[in-house]
Amino acid sequence: MLNFKDVKELLGSPKRIIIIPHKNPDADALGSSLGLRGYLIKRGHNVTVISPSDYPKFLDWMEGNESVEIFSSKKEKSFQKMIDGADIVFCLDFNSLARIDDLGKMVSKSNASKFLIDHHLDPDCFADFAFASTEASATAELIYEFIIKMGDRELIDASMAESLYAGIMTDTGQFKHRNTNQNVHYVTANLMELGADTAKVGSLIYDTNSYDRLKFLGFALSQRLTYLKEYHTAYIAISSEDLRSFNSKTGDTEGLVNYALSLEGVVLGILISEKEDGVRLSLRSKGDFSVNEFAKKFFNGGGHKNAAGGTSDLSFEDTVKKLNKILKSYTSELNAIADEYK
Repeated sequence: MLNFKDVKELLGSPKRIIIIPHKNPDADALGSSLGLRGYLIKRGHNVTVISPSDYPKFLDWMEGNESVEIFSSKKEKSFQKMIDGADIVFCLDFNSLARIDDLGKMVSKSNASKFLIDHHLDPDCFADFAFASTEASATAELIYEFIIKMGDRELIDASMAESLYAGIMTDTGQFKHRNTNQNVHYVTANLMELGADTAKVGSLIYDTNSYDRLKFLGFALSQRLTYLKEYHTAYIAISSEDLRSFNSKTGDTEGLVNYALSLEGVVLGILISEKEDGVRLSLRSKGDFSVNEFAKKFFNGGGHKNAAGGTSDLSFEDTVKKLNKILKSYTSELNAIADEYK
C-alpha cells in the first residue's frame, strides 16, 4: 500500500491520469473530480475525467465540466484505451468498483496505480493508495486535505475552491446534517479565503430550476408523498410515467428525499424512482437509524449511516409493496428514535 510520501513522489513528474466519480455523480462526486482535475493540471499532468453516466445540468457551471467524458454515451473501446494508457486512476466518492458498472471491470484489469479518495463506509480493498475517512463530511473535504498534504495550498484557485465547496455544502445538507463538524467549517473558511463565492455556488445549485422541474416538485409532494405515521416514515414513489409527464431530466429528482425526511415526526425518508436502468432508492434518516444497513440488507445498496442508496430487482409496484412490508418489523426502533426528537 502506497503512502503520502510515495504519492508525492509519483506526482512529481508528469503522468497520464484518469479521474472517475461514481455513477450518477452529485455535486460532491463531480466537484471533487473537477477540483482535483484543476490541481493536477497545474502540476503538469495530463488529466481526463470520465463519468460513468450523465449528471444534473445545475452542475454544468463547474470549471472543466466541458471536458468530462461520459462513459454511457460513447463506445467502450475508446475508454478501454484511455484507461489502459493511464499511469494513475483516481476513484472518487465511491468505495467499490461495482459502483461504476462496466468501468469498474476496466479499472480492475488496468495496470495503472489506483488511488481511492472517499468517505463511505466499508471500502473494498482494490486501491494501491487509499485516503478514506468516514469522519469526513464529503469527498470534497478530503480532496482539499489531499492537496494540503501535497504541500500545494497555493495552487487552489477560486474555481477549484467553488467546486470543492459545492461538494461540502450539498453533502452536509447546507450544513444541517450531523456530519457538519468543526473541520467542515474550518475547510469551508479556507475555501472562502481561496476565492470561493459561496452565495454564487448556492444560487447555481439550488436556484436554477426549470419550469418543468418546479411543476414536477409540486406534483411529487401533493400526489406521490405517503406518510406512514405509525412507522415515522415518509416516502415519495415516482414512476417512469410520472417522469415522462414532466419531461424530467437528469437531476430532477435530486433532493426530493429530503422533503420526505423534513416532515414533522418522520425519522426515515425514502425516494423510490423508476428509471430506465431500474428501480432506485434514496434513503435518509435521523438519529441512530442506519439506512446504510437497511439499504444493504434489503436493496443491494449502502452508503452512510444517515444517507444511503439502493436498487431493487423487483418492479416499481412490488418495490413499494416490499418497503411497506419491511417497515412493520422496524416499528419499535423507529418509534424509539422518534421519541428522542419530541
